[in-house]
Amino acid sequence: MRTEEPEPEPEAAEDTAPARAEPGPVSRAPEIAHAPAVSARKPSAARRGPVDPVKTLMHRHRELCERAVDPLEIAAGLEAHGVTDRTAARYRHRDVFSLAEELYARVPAVAGEPGRASAHAPMRDIETRAAWSLRALLPGAACTATAVILKLTDGVLDGGARLTVALVGALVALLGLGLCLRSGPLHAPEGRASAASAVYGYWLLGYVLYGEALLDQVLSGGPEGPWAITPAPLLGLALAVAPAAWCAHLFSVHAQRKLAGSRALEEFAAGVRPLLFGTVGLFLCVLIGLLHLADLGYGGGGAPMAAAALGVLLLLARLLTVHGFPEPATTGLAAACAVEAVAPALVLAGRLPGLHFAAQPVYTVVAAAGTGAVPAIACGAAALGLLIHATVALSRASAHTRA
Repeated sequence: MRTEEPEPEPEAAEDTAPARAEPGPVSRAPEIAHAPAVSARKPSAARRGPVDPVKTLMHRHRELCERAVDPLEIAAGLEAHGVTDRTAARYRHRDVFSLAEELYARVPAVAGEPGRASAHAPMRDIETRAAWSLRALLPGAACTATAVILKLTDGVLDGGARLTVALVGALVALLGLGLCLRSGPLHAPEGRASAASAVYGYWLLGYVLYGEALLDQVLSGGPEGPWAITPAPLLGLALAVAPAAWCAHLFSVHAQRKLAGSRALEEFAAGVRPLLFGTVGLFLCVLIGLLHLADLGYGGGGAPMAAAALGVLLLLARLLTVHGFPEPATTGLAAACAVEAVAPALVLAGRLPGLHFAAQPVYTVVAAAGTGAVPAIACGAAALGLLIHATVALSRASAHTRA
């Protein structure tokens, strides 16, 4: 009995030709210095047989490969789609970076976006750095000027005039903060920062000024009578905007350098984690110093540890937002706001018959460490949660190559 012989498999089609005739291939930016694995646009013959595992991946991510300015961008894009160094082994490569270099070599670039090659480069222009540095100084300068005017006019201006000076100073500081967040290292690309995170941030800053006084009034049976506000911590936080911008800039620049010098995703992650911890630690040291100076200059008041925890929380939330993770940043800010709002609500609920136990946790915390312990716990716990999340999220290569 005669059996039919199987038809021979067709040879693999040449896959180095571009997918479309127009526009034609254009020259790419020079490859990174550490990419000796693929030096030409044609791969070796060993990978061009009838079984080519890279070909499927190449067609699946063709748009990414066509628009990449260097292999690093392809590596980051593959990582964002779940490709790891272990996955790269199935494509006959030792790591994602080596796989990205072959994809970069085999897929021609498309015309357009000529300035894309410098989009991810660190800002080296001195004038640009000076511009966003000056904008970052505006909130601290406005708050300092307001505090000096109020000190010099103490007993000279009436209450209404002093309130006007304070409101004008606060408005100028908020405008300066808005300008700082629209450019420079603290600027998040359009669509990442949410309005909810801004509302939560303003709530936390407002609690620095009025929160302790509100909680003290509620605990004493109020609220009633005049409130003693605490502007010194807010002044320290305003002065810390400029150091926060520089810390974010240093983190971004050094992360880019580590990405360019890494040969594996694990190697890059291991180098970025201590960089993140060092950045947060440096900012915390500077912030504590500024809070101490503000406390000395304004005559004390407020809880410096709570303000320090809030400063770290805001920095981590902004870093996550800038690098493409706005949802956890918003969640962390919302959690801190919820704790600060629940504390006086529990005290008020404890006044109802049969609910005195509801206020007991707040009384215990305040008796042990004062009213400043509530915002310190709220912001400190939220900052710790964001730091843990940032340790994972910001150690990914894709977090440092997004537009």
